[in-house]
Amino acid sequence: MRKDRTEMSEDDDRSPPLDLRGADIAESSNKTRNCSGVSGSGGPVPGPGPSSMEFQAPYPDQVLENVLENVLQFLSSRRDRNAASLVCRSWWRVEALTRSDLFIGNCYSVSPRRATARFTRVRSVSIKGRPRFADFNLMPPDWGAHFAPWVTAMASAYPWLEKVYLKRMSVTDDDLTLLAKSFPSFKELVLVCCDGFGTSGLAVIASKCRQLKVLDLIESEVTDDEVDWIAFFPESGATCLESLIFDCVECPINFDALERLVARSPSLKKLRLNRFVSIGQLYRLMVRSPQLTHLGTGSFSASEGMAHGEQEPDFFTAFAACRSLVCLSGFREILPDYLPAIHPICANLTSLNFSYANINADQLKLVIFHCHKLQIFWVLDSICDEGLQAVSSTCKDLRELRVFPFDAREDNEGPVSDVGLQAISEGCRKLQSILYFCQHMTNAAVIAMSRNCPDLEVFRLCIMGRHRPDRVTGEPMDEGFGAIVMNCKKLTRLAVSGLLTDRAFSYIGKYGKLVRTLSVAFAGDSDMGLKYVLEGCPRLQKLEIRDSPFGDAALRSGLHHYYNMRFLWMSSCRLSPQGCQEIARALPRLVVEVIRDDAIEHTDETVDILYMYRSLEGPRDDAPGFVTILQ
Repeated sequence: MRKDRTEMSEDDDRSPPLDLRGADIAESSNKTRNCSGVSGSGGPVPGPGPSSMEFQAPYPDQVLENVLENVLQFLSSRRDRNAASLVCRSWWRVEALTRSDLFIGNCYSVSPRRATARFTRVRSVSIKGRPRFADFNLMPPDWGAHFAPWVTAMASAYPWLEKVYLKRMSVTDDDLTLLAKSFPSFKELVLVCCDGFGTSGLAVIASKCRQLKVLDLIESEVTDDEVDWIAFFPESGATCLESLIFDCVECPINFDALERLVARSPSLKKLRLNRFVSIGQLYRLMVRSPQLTHLGTGSFSASEGMAHGEQEPDFFTAFAACRSLVCLSGFREILPDYLPAIHPICANLTSLNFSYANINADQLKLVIFHCHKLQIFWVLDSICDEGLQAVSSTCKDLRELRVFPFDAREDNEGPVSDVGLQAISEGCRKLQSILYFCQHMTNAAVIAMSRNCPDLEVFRLCIMGRHRPDRVTGEPMDEGFGAIVMNCKKLTRLAVSGLLTDRAFSYIGKYGKLVRTLSVAFAGDSDMGLKYVLEGCPRLQKLEIRDSPFGDAALRSGLHHYYNMRFLWMSSCRLSPQGCQEIARALPRLVVEVIRDDAIEHTDETVDILYMYRSLEGPRDDAPGFVTILQ
């Protein structure tokens, strides 16, 4: 199971996919009014006299489009651009011509052909594939989300492409080869939670993309093809590298080649190493790159093969020399005895990731008491409530906290609880985002957080034991989550768990007017719970539900809203094939996929997984056999 450890920007999608907001304007006759009241695309107009001797004024709409083009090129917000494209046909056309960054929130929502035909001057492409629940093994493998059709279309449409960001996509070595050969000015490749490729594909990227600035592999599955991909970076001259992240690559690397690469990369600011890099090798890299601002330490344990009695490098001095470091992560096979080495940089840190470091509260305290500027902190629950109390007393500027489980079994007692959550709420009042895994919680602690941290935008509380009530009163957790949506006026993302009745969902529907993403697990009483949400949350974009008692009536209650959502995911609920078919017939532009999961018991009377999303293209043509698309 992938733990939710990707960058925060991954879920900051505050607008629907752009292609679904404005792409139909040019095809719909009742939406093609020209904003200047003049039809046509502009150009010189023949006059009654000798045209060669007279100045020909351009059409008014041509002048307007020239002005618009100069204005819109400074508009960077996707939401603002989508709104501008809906004004009229001229605005739609000019907005497309000036858009350099293309974002596709669902790779099946629009075809590569349609996207590249509309947006012709794109230099940066971001595409998302599988839904988030795929990270938790809730989606059968080989479902789809292939990058191949996209890179094929872009190869001919965007020869000047510079950046590709992919999330939860299936990427092959052939895709990476085509990408490397098609874009001579290519600079940035970011693959988050992707799979299907190996070190062979990385070697092609390293050797062919001579202007490469960013190669970030984040929580992706990389196959070991026994290819020394690091050695394929050009050996002569300085590189353009600014960011190299490969901490997810589960195979040894050629350290000598890596060391030479770092030495000839004077612009390198971000470096995150995998667990096969020892702390001794880390020292050698740090000495060569004191300009780093972001560092992933690798294993952070002793080098194998170090001779007995051999003097270890001065790690303390090496960290002290890296005065620009503000972000520290890694520690995958940590030896706590080395932790004091990072003390010199703690005072400057704004981000610290201990989510792979199995350390206790006492070991954490030696570090955290120096981190007064910390704004982002990820950690394992092995630090216990005592460790969170230390964080609350020191990190007054904390904005984001994620607490992951060291042992995710449901019957585990869990070392963090409501005590740690309440401490954080009392000490870290600037908190904007929290992900908190625990086994026990109380309404009082959640209510305290809603009052002490009113700026919360993201609140994800994952009570791992199913249907767990308030550990003190035995009551459902309704009032706690109700307080969150009532008191946190900026809340856009919410994850609920524990023993919840329909009352909790009535609170969400009544007060969660800005909620865009809602995750529900093992919660609810009846269909009314989901009905409250679908009828009460007008900005809801992404809704993911698992193991909850919602059936066909609940599903029908959202008919008015599904076209406005990016997707709906429901697994192990009480949906029937007939109920899903009814939705597909009522909303023909919605793709309704029924997915059979052979890993769980199923009958013909219930649906294992329902995944619905809007699309301009209709049903996809690469659905595997276990996917049935209803029409």
